Amino acid sequence: MSGHDHSHDAGNRTRLIIVFAVTATVMVAEIIGALLTGSLALLADAGHMFTDAAGLLIALIAASLALKPATLDRTWGYKRAEIVAAAGQAALLLGVGGFVIVEGIRRLFEPPEVAGSTMLWFGVIGLAGNAVGLLVLASGRHHNFNMKAAFLEVLNDALGSVAVIAAAVIIALTGWTRADALVSLLIGALIIPRTLKLLRDTVNVLMENAPAGLDLGKVRDHILALPHVIDVHDLHASLVASGTPVLSAHVTVQDTCMKDGHAATILADLQRCVAEHFDVSIEHSTFQIEPAAHRDQETIGH
Repeated sequence: MSGHDHSHDAGNRTRLIIVFAVTATVMVAEIIGALLTGSLALLADAGHMFTDAAGLLIALIAASLALKPATLDRTWGYKRAEIVAAAGQAALLLGVGGFVIVEGIRRLFEPPEVAGSTMLWFGVIGLAGNAVGLLVLASGRHHNFNMKAAFLEVLNDALGSVAVIAAAVIIALTGWTRADALVSLLIGALIIPRTLKLLRDTVNVLMENAPAGLDLGKVRDHILALPHVIDVHDLHASLVASGTPVLSAHVTVQDTCMKDGHAATILADLQRCVAEHFDVSIEHSTFQIEPAAHRDQETIGH
């Protein structure tokens, strides 16, 4: 891991500590507010924030593990931990989104009594805390899946606080308690598509699918266009973690290349090709250079 990446990881960990502390504090404040006012909406939002705080704690643990160096047993260190954590957070968010929709539908038919004016103040407190969290995470949300997931957790909370405020204002002015249910359904509609995308991205990594934006057909064509290359097979590409794509392939070359020194040149050309010619730059590549005669032996072996 480079020093630059290490500083990113350390910075991400600091951001997550700050945001986790803010989220947990706001969650406790909303629980107190729910107990004082009897507001079901505040209690539900506190439960919502509890789920997000748990997700942020997962992200914090993953960011801490990412700082551990690679070993002979764990050759990539704990880079994959951020993917596993992000998948877990996405699953939590999906559960929250589903709960919000189900509960919103129920409240349309059985609207609870809500103290709108008191609810408004606690909604503002929640939104202020979320705003702090979003500002802290904004600059790091593109570093990896884990930070992106954490940013979505806090954005999810902010939407919940906005919904609480909107519902509180409507209830205080009109007494129409079904406003709480309607804004809850809106939040669910906003949460689920983003969560499904994050879940899809993390599952793609865990399934070792080709990195998004990398066309292996074009990679194969580039390799075959290199001088002395006859064939490419066992071509694989995947992500170890965010920003760490890897690629491997067996490349068949003319038999003479193994004797006249061309093999070393071909290897350098292959590594340069996948590192520079595509939108997804692959610094970690492994190529097995094989003479044409070896290809016949592989066919017999299979």
